[in-house]
Amino acid sequence: MITNDSSFINFRHKVIEEVCKLAWDKKLNKENMEKLVYDMTSDNKPKFRCCIYKEREVLRQRINLAAGNNQDGKKDNAVVQVIDAACMECPISSYSITDNCRFCMGRPCLSACSFDAISKGEVRMHIDHKKCKECGKCASVCPFNAIVHLERPCKRACSVGAITYDEDGLCVISKDKCISCGACIHSCPFGAISSKTYLVQIINKILEGCEVYAMCAPATEGQFGENVSIDDLRKVVKELGFKDLIDVGLGGDIVSYYESKEWSECIKTGKKLTTSCCPAFKEMLKKHFKEQFDNNVSNVVSPMCAVSRLLKYKNPNCITVFIGPCVAKKAEAEDPDIKGNADFVMTYGEFTTLIRSKNLTIPENSDYTQQSSIYGKKFAMSGGVAGAVLECMKERGEDISNVKFTKASNAKECFTAVSLLKLGKLNEQFIEGMVCDGGCVGGPSKRKLGKEIIGAREKLLDRADNRGIIENLEKYDFKNVSMSVND
Repeated sequence: MITNDSSFINFRHKVIEEVCKLAWDKKLNKENMEKLVYDMTSDNKPKFRCCIYKEREVLRQRINLAAGNNQDGKKDNAVVQVIDAACMECPISSYSITDNCRFCMGRPCLSACSFDAISKGEVRMHIDHKKCKECGKCASVCPFNAIVHLERPCKRACSVGAITYDEDGLCVISKDKCISCGACIHSCPFGAISSKTYLVQIINKILEGCEVYAMCAPATEGQFGENVSIDDLRKVVKELGFKDLIDVGLGGDIVSYYESKEWSECIKTGKKLTTSCCPAFKEMLKKHFKEQFDNNVSNVVSPMCAVSRLLKYKNPNCITVFIGPCVAKKAEAEDPDIKGNADFVMTYGEFTTLIRSKNLTIPENSDYTQQSSIYGKKFAMSGGVAGAVLECMKERGEDISNVKFTKASNAKECFTAVSLLKLGKLNEQFIEGMVCDGGCVGGPSKRKLGKEIIGAREKLLDRADNRGIIENLEKYDFKNVSMSVND
């Protein structure tokens, strides 16, 4: 899968792997972290930066993040952070005049500018960026398309306007606006944006002898190819020292059970409701649509939290670790207002790095056992949450023929749907909101191209039986565990 940071993503994972190796050997300390900086640059030749000194400083900050620390020593505990030394201060000016300018006599760009920002140069028109307000009128009228809109990749990737720049041109992420979706991370061609990892903390819990449970996201099947089932992943996590692995599709079943009851009540009262599974979607509402967050979001926890609460109900001292394609799940796990949630979160990239740090490999072609219904498994795809909720209503004998919902499967669609809700113009009764394209399967830490994942996923899901949601849940003692966000 090609991303803006493809050429050095392996190096980024190598850093995390080396940090994990130190943690497994109980040798992770400041001295060895500093030694790692020089060991990984022992040839004194920079591979990615202008000089070895800058490369080492970037590496030093990246090692801090890999150890679960803040990269710059600040108290800011944000999941998504900027490695200042890696930010290349890309040109901020959004509009520039290219060589395509024919220096035409009509000069419509000059006439269109209301801020006296355009003037004649020697061979082409010129934009004074101190005066330019970036309205784009000049670009819209240029007959030669000579005026281009240049925007930093990180800012372009951000759907909520959370990225700005300081006086030195370095990227700044606003905590008040950021929804931790992670879209900016792989968009930066210089690898300047990353998220903290918690692999060291997970390793420490395993070494302490804690019962650590892995919980794999419903998006997992297909991420590692058509020959890798949940059972294959269970084998390798047990080799790593985990107690067991649970399919969070089970959490999807639990959530659909309770959320379907909410939908039924809302149909009676006429209240409109949004789903609560996608943490980035919930953060979008919380930070950009506060009234809708307070009044229209489902009160049911996410599938990740549902499984974590179920495990902690049986074993209050256990540690739960979520594995998935989502960066925002890290922020959800750290939310102090949601009790009993996952203790730690790792992405698929971090998971495979953890496996390599112990010189293990993922087995293939094991059995296919099932902990969730097919509906819970499909939570990961756009329409899957709503589909499971409707199925649960149907299983309870309710008429779903007139239920209307809209599925928003990327940040723009989510923003539009909630804006309509805010304005009182939403025709549907329910919004299924997922910030990533196509749902969780398109998350920022997905392992392959979307088509590859879907193809492999379909072959794996074909092996699942057709058990119903309520039928599946009868095997689990979930009703004694509160699944309300407020509990």
